[in-house]
Amino acid sequence: MADRDAGDMSSIHPYYPQGILIPHYAANETPLPQVLVPFVAVLLLPIPIAFVTSRLIKPSLGGLDRFAVCWFALGAFLHCCFESYFVWNHATLAGLQSLFAQAWKEYALSDSRYLTSDPFVVCVEALSVMIWGPISLSVTFAILSGSRLRHPLQLIICVGHLYGVALYYSTSLAERALVGTLHSRPEVLYFWVYYVGFNAPWVVVPLILLVQSLRAMSRAFQALEEKETAEAALASRKGDAATSEGKKTR
Repeated sequence: MADRDAGDMSSIHPYYPQGILIPHYAANETPLPQVLVPFVAVLLLPIPIAFVTSRLIKPSLGGLDRFAVCWFALGAFLHCCFESYFVWNHATLAGLQSLFAQAWKEYALSDSRYLTSDPFVVCVEALSVMIWGPISLSVTFAILSGSRLRHPLQLIICVGHLYGVALYYSTSLAERALVGTLHSRPEVLYFWVYYVGFNAPWVVVPLILLVQSLRAMSRAFQALEEKETAEAALASRKGDAATSEGKKTR
């Protein structure tokens, strides 16, 4: 009887699709403002730290590069801390009451897959933790140190983010179109603000930084080609001069 009651309770919740079983579900105990304020404060903390650090270490950085430092510092924190919390606790997340758990449950109103251990979501988030988190941190340090690896790494992670967002949106929207399964509540707040709006920066910013890296790498290859052409021309002139000198000697 206890097991049946627990099963019944796990289907009584505000998430879509209605009636889907969410094991261990317990409603958030903290009012939403008291969850959002500290969560946003913690979430945004890497930005001022990265900004001040970049001003101290490399004050000559341009505006877009300084923005990139802050962006990738934020990304490293999100991947390594917030998303790793989900990956580690996805099976019991619906019943937890920590700050991160309650934030995830609020976001899950726009995508219930985060509370049902959906294989795609778990795998994508796990890959983000293991790959994109370390690369985000690496790009941050590469920008500050002026490393030549900066743009190759930045290009890789921008393409990865764009591909990940494309898969994230397409799998959910395909289920909606093909089988009628809605993972998001229909209200504007949950679909347009949470689901679309919160993920949109991982389309816009990677596109901007991807173009920056492509241009930088294109300029580098062009400079290399010009250098090789100049060196070849110089070697050719030296060869011609040596040949001419040899003829005069004879």
